[in-house]
Amino acid sequence: MTYIQLRTALPGPRSTEWMERMYQSVGKAKAEKTLVPAIIDYAKGALITDIDGNTFIDLAGGVGVLNVGHSHELVVEAIQEAAARFTHTDYTVFPYDSYIQLAEEICRRAPGDFTKKAAFMNSGAEAVESAVKIARKATGKRGIICFEGAFHGRTLMALSLTSKVVPYKEGMGPFAPDVYRVPFPYVYRWPGHPSEEEVCKQALEHLERALYTQVSPAETAAIIIEPIQGENGFITPPPAYLKGVQELCRRYDILLICDEVQTGYGRTGEFLASEHYGIEPDLITLGKSIAAGMPLSGVVGRAELLDAAGDGSVGGTYVGNPVACSAALAVLQVYDQERLGERAKRIGEQIVARFTALAEESSLIGEIRGVGAMQAIELVRDRDSREPATEETAEIIKLCLQRGIIIFKAGLYGNVIRFLVPLVITPEQLDEALDVLTNAIREVEARNANPACV
Repeated sequence: MTYIQLRTALPGPRSTEWMERMYQSVGKAKAEKTLVPAIIDYAKGALITDIDGNTFIDLAGGVGVLNVGHSHELVVEAIQEAAARFTHTDYTVFPYDSYIQLAEEICRRAPGDFTKKAAFMNSGAEAVESAVKIARKATGKRGIICFEGAFHGRTLMALSLTSKVVPYKEGMGPFAPDVYRVPFPYVYRWPGHPSEEEVCKQALEHLERALYTQVSPAETAAIIIEPIQGENGFITPPPAYLKGVQELCRRYDILLICDEVQTGYGRTGEFLASEHYGIEPDLITLGKSIAAGMPLSGVVGRAELLDAAGDGSVGGTYVGNPVACSAALAVLQVYDQERLGERAKRIGEQIVARFTALAEESSLIGEIRGVGAMQAIELVRDRDSREPATEETAEIIKLCLQRGIIIFKAGLYGNVIRFLVPLVITPEQLDEALDVLTNAIREVEARNANPACV
């Protein structure tokens, strides 16, 4: 069975008409560079069909939002039932049971042998902003340490913590003060290319040195870190690194905030990536796949920290929307019933096996990395110099789109292909998608090796 169905060139005639209207009415910040040049009609599982009848295999998952897939029946049913009851009260005005149930479930699942509480927001960036506010209020300290290559969102504090300048930060300053940045252990591109163990050692030394050269422990409220860096290309730290960061936090009385917006909800094979690395953060931010596309995010952590923030200090009118909370409860039901953590591990094995084999013939593949289904391949023009294959990566993604695969890039140089597939994708669907991707890599490599033949 073939899952990809392409009936027209992209964009098709109906999509073209709508996109012309889009360019006239939607700001360029959202309209100029959409990944897929088409307008969606409907989606189910890991498949998306546009209004011209073209069906794609989705390896992007709404940028990591759809771990349970598009329009899962349990989630749709929960949304419909909740919306029929009521759509909004503002939780601080008239609370509802779905919020309470969700808080109980998230606290139960979060790592750490201590009492936890949770609070919910709308977006990952809001969760990050709230976690920082909670950390500062609870500790009475203002400094926040973050990392090179980090992405934490696009609101003021979140953008200040985000590392990549273009397109996120250029022309957007000034940024929030008391933010301090240190290197993340990006083993593949660490200066001198030492061993993984040496990179871990040096990165921890950089972090501790910052407490003497940038901000003192007495003024540092928290260190915020992605267990695996997402937008920077799924940079996976050495196994001992995160435990080293936690030990440093404990030693200097600094809170540890883990941003699990992209790594959470089974992406790495565990419910949270923190579990994979054996750490117990003081605060964890959640988002993306928490509610299968409904606007919802959250902060979970030590009860005394959530309580220290004080009444009304974090929140907003729409935060913890009742329909979104009901969707989030259904997502947890799907996660448990369909054993999505186990499926993530199998997806990762399937991806790694395919690209390990391809790497034997393709010198474009510099590194294959990741945990569970959170996999990425970094493309380089030369394996010795590790020069980023930025243009080639763009060509490959364009070819994939023309052939019915939705996938996108990441990394500081735009040379990383990352997988954020719905965890409900079937092995057959993933195989078909990987066939398209591997053929695109071969074709681009051959074309660039023999430009006269183009």
